[in-house]
Amino acid sequence: MKIASWNVNSVRTRLPNVLAWLEKHQPDVLLLQELKCQNDDFPEKEFKAAGYNAAVHGQKTWNGVAILSKLKIDHIKTGLPGDKADEQARYIEATIRGIRIASVYLPNGNPVDSEKYPYKLKWFDRLIAHAKGLLAEEIPAVLAGDFNVIPEARDCHDPAAWAEDALFRLDSRKKLRELLYLGYTDAFRVFNDKDHQFTFWDYQAAAWQRNHGIRIDHILCTPQAADALESCVIDTEPRGLDKASDHTPIVAQLRA
Repeated sequence: MKIASWNVNSVRTRLPNVLAWLEKHQPDVLLLQELKCQNDDFPEKEFKAAGYNAAVHGQKTWNGVAILSKLKIDHIKTGLPGDKADEQARYIEATIRGIRIASVYLPNGNPVDSEKYPYKLKWFDRLIAHAKGLLAEEIPAVLAGDFNVIPEARDCHDPAAWAEDALFRLDSRKKLRELLYLGYTDAFRVFNDKDHQFTFWDYQAAAWQRNHGIRIDHILCTPQAADALESCVIDTEPRGLDKASDHTPIVAQLRA
């Protein structure tokens, strides 16, 4: 099973790019983040015509996550457990061919002196608690998406410049490590140990052209899913297209 994740930064704006990428690469599952649209405005017909079923958890103007799949999508759950008052559309989970798969859009957390940073850390705690539950089920599970965390200095073009950013502050990195230490595997690092491999380049200061990027989009696997990993790559080509998202897809291949 080929599972991909892509923060598209507005699914309607990037629709031609996403459809072209689906046609070229034919993933079994594509997880989308930052839809920036409500469920009714999601281009489900266009994806259906391309051969993909859709499960959507949208939100007007901001956030939004979705699962596209060539295969049947079962047992859909929207929203991350742990805070019934949280209305931000950042998590959707479903079962596809026996694998529990989630599209994750973790809060950015900036500016760090606002309420946004504590919200990010609390959201992360909820994700960790939920991830423990998935592990306890002892089934293949994949948490993938935009985690808005730079794991290590080598995942950033200029660590000093990002030192106090919510994406690279020590508290954020500790939360990601806590999640990994539960028993999850960073799929990309199983196959690629090189420095300066990025999934995001800002639109400003010619970041893409200068390769001033960061790695914040991740595919995390339970042991049962990690045992089935065959590859994991970052596809940088879409970032160079016209009207590109500032993120690019990350793709894992699993035996399933």
